[in-house]
Order: sequence, then structure tokens, then C-alpha cells
Amino acid sequence: MPSSITIIDYGMGNLGSIRNMLKLIGVDAVISSDAATIERSDKLILPGVGAFDKGMENLKSLGLIDVLSKKIILAKTPILGICLGMQLFTKTSEEGKLAGLGWIDARTVKFRFDRDAKNIKIPHMGWNEVMPAKESLLFKDARENLRFYFLHSYYVKLNNPADALTITNYGHEFVSAIENGNIIGVQFHPEKSHKFGVRFLENFVKFY
Repeated sequence: MPSSITIIDYGMGNLGSIRNMLKLIGVDAVISSDAATIERSDKLILPGVGAFDKGMENLKSLGLIDVLSKKIILAKTPILGICLGMQLFTKTSEEGKLAGLGWIDARTVKFRFDRDAKNIKIPHMGWNEVMPAKESLLFKDARENLRFYFLHSYYVKLNNPADALTITNYGHEFVSAIENGNIIGVQFHPEKSHKFGVRFLENFVKFY
């Protein structure tokens, strides 16, 4: 039986482009904010564009925090967080005052550069290379330099380096993807990253 995949709709993301990318690889995902639908799902995707506190407020108002924690922490359901979605996995963010989901021992911090770094703009926007930090099925059979599309002003700072999946350099090195068991997060946008995004999502669907 094919896996059921739910893209979580909490009012914070370009959900349609993620579903369309999944359709390209033959996966019919559902977009939903219904707790029962999420509870039945084999895999979850938490996208997100916008502010940290607003994301947490929306998840809370929809009554999704408890069901998500049950699925992720107890049932070990695979979840992919994209951009803000990944940041919400952390404990706190410099962008807001609310606590995050706390599934990853990390905090979300803002890019800060020396005044001399005049050519480095915030937000970090556009294509950049990502370098694997450890072996992972998510990059199985990758035979070329990995490049993905980014759009963000904040990034995840890990307390446990073993959770780092990829590293990217933008003024300095930062963690651009994480993997801890069933919890996967990417700061880049696979749905905007053409062949690299297609391959990444294929591997998420196939191996998790």
C-alpha cells in the first residue's frame, strides 16, 4: 500500500508548490489541517514561510501541537520540515518569544555579519551549494555537487552536531539541513530546487 503523506496546512506556506513537486514523482499528497487526517498519515511535511511566533500560534490555535508531538515523538512518524517548518522544530528563536516544538536540541538565530561584509545581504536568497555532513539515504546516489534554493534570514544552531545533515556557507558555515531519526529539516526549498529538489523528495518518500 502506498504511503499516505500529509502536507500540514497551518497558514504559513506555499503548500501547492510542494504538492505539485510531489505529483511530479508520482505521489498524491493531501493538504490538511485536520488532526484526524494527520494522525492517520504515514509521513508528514511541515512547510512554512513567515514569522516563528505566528507559526507556533497557528499550530496551537488549530489544536495540532499535541497530535504532532504524539506522531513524531511516540509513533516516530517521519516528518520533513521546510524553512520555517524546520525552525519550529527547535526550542526557541531569536525572531520571537514563544517556545518552539522542541523536538531538536537547537535554537533558531539570525544571520549577523561584520560591517566589512558589505556584499553579504540578509535575507540569504538564491541558489547555494550544500555539503553533506554525514551519510544519509536522503542523498543516496548523489553524484554531483548539491545545489538548492534558499530564502531566509534565520538559521538553526544545533547543540548536538550529530544532528547536522548538510552544511552551507553564506558569510560563515551554517547548518542547512538536519536529520535525527525520523525528524528531518531543511532550510532550503526543495520545491523550488528543480532536479535537486525532486531527487531529495523522492528519497524522503522512498526511504522514510
